[in-house]
Amino acid sequence: MTATTTQTAERTGPVVGTPYGAVRGRYENGIAVFRGIPYAAPPIGPRRFRPPVPPEPWTGVRDALAFGPTAPKPPYSEAFAKLLSDPVVPGDDCLNLNVWTPEPGPGARLPVMVWLHGGALTRGSSAVPVYDGHAFARDGVVMASVNYRLGVEGYGLFPDAPANPGLRDQLAALRWVHDSIAAFGGDPDRITLFGQSAGAISIGALIAAPQAQGLVRRAVLQSGPPEAFDRDKVRRMVRRMATRLKIPATAEAFAAVDRELLLRTQADVGRLSSPVLGGPTFGIVIDGDLVPRDPLEALVDGEVGRDVDLMLGWTRDEYRLWLVPGGLHERVDRLGAVALAGAMARCHCGVEVPRGYRALHPGAGTAETVGQLVTDHLLRYPLHRLADARPGTSHVYEFAWPSNRPDLGSCHALELGFVFDTGEIPESAKLAGQDAPQALADAMHGAWVRFAVDGDPGWQPWDDTHPVRIFGEGDPYVAHGPRDPEFALWAADAVATAKEAAVPAEGAPPARSATELRSVVRRLRRTGDVRRSS
Repeated sequence: MTATTTQTAERTGPVVGTPYGAVRGRYENGIAVFRGIPYAAPPIGPRRFRPPVPPEPWTGVRDALAFGPTAPKPPYSEAFAKLLSDPVVPGDDCLNLNVWTPEPGPGARLPVMVWLHGGALTRGSSAVPVYDGHAFARDGVVMASVNYRLGVEGYGLFPDAPANPGLRDQLAALRWVHDSIAAFGGDPDRITLFGQSAGAISIGALIAAPQAQGLVRRAVLQSGPPEAFDRDKVRRMVRRMATRLKIPATAEAFAAVDRELLLRTQADVGRLSSPVLGGPTFGIVIDGDLVPRDPLEALVDGEVGRDVDLMLGWTRDEYRLWLVPGGLHERVDRLGAVALAGAMARCHCGVEVPRGYRALHPGAGTAETVGQLVTDHLLRYPLHRLADARPGTSHVYEFAWPSNRPDLGSCHALELGFVFDTGEIPESAKLAGQDAPQALADAMHGAWVRFAVDGDPGWQPWDDTHPVRIFGEGDPYVAHGPRDPEFALWAADAVATAKEAAVPAEGAPPARSATELRSVVRRLRRTGDVRRSS
């Protein structure tokens, strides 16, 4: 859409002013919805691989009635496409966002939630039907969802372009919300960032970024910890693409390549990568500017983000979404000791760690052990570290409801339809199956709304008893201590510590059961001598 006045028959739709011009939305079931609002200029031509710049202002009223273009991205594989929806909206103006509000107009001062989608920083968009913001607006929250650049255009690492343009897009969108949301009925002093997977990782970087201080009051990190990827790993992805394309590994050379060819090459180079198995990938890197240091370390021991309330959590069987589609689960089981050795190397741990997992989960196959071990190392343990550093202002949850789809369990992304209360739509059923429990959606969605309103989702904040709200095992309840989802890592480390410290006989022998492991951990926790894996 060009920066000119647009006219339609929707003259009764709500009109709201933004810093760049007025936009017209529409009412849907009593909620005012504005879609496809540009927060930055199209990232094309000389703006490719560069930080975002403001959009051109327009005159008159611009229609905001349909989702804007999605960022360039390759499609999911056939196996994943059966479980995850990822619409494509063509066009260059992909730096856009959407707003759902029950009261469009200044003065309402309602809490605001800003959604950053997941997709490994290579897929996804705000147009995914599961992310519809109607339920949040119905319950008194102004919700916005954001598109940002993906893959090599958003997170490629080049010698002739700034790093992290996709993260810079998100910061530009957050600033737009802070400056504009009051006109849509929101309170710029009560902004909650929430996101899942890559969206949660992005939030960790944003709340640690010097340029974002004061823009966010609360944050929800779903299945994604604050982290910075290894620069060599990201650079290796770019170099492999450059080799396939027979071009220099520079932004200038990549910008000259046909975009569809670029996407096909990206998908081909990254097809064997996964969170469990590793491999080349795109990710947020330390850049000395927006990301001056590792975000987790900055949040744990620095002063950044100290005034941000946190809600952190995961699904019980995250790894099943990564391993079950396409039969990777069975292949890992067949590899047996080879796969386990690879996971131990990836997690920098010794044999005592998988021994601890097997003691806690007798009969578990190699794929389950590898999946839980890597999930703990990459996801649960960093989130525990973050909560430990911020007692009293962090709330931790676990999603434990198993999908009605075979073998998926409580897999990665399964909680999304419950958080958004969109379980009735076909796109949610692709992952959850039919007849997902509405009571669970009521509980989770309600907790997210309460957290946005006043920072209290309905259970006690993190303290030295380690409370974790469990959703999906009957009525929601709070578990403590030994029910820590990363307990197996702690237990295994405690066994190793007990051996090294020559603890008296009742603690020194290798633990052979969950009961013995728990006993060791309880005793060593009381003395403050539980060594944790890094």
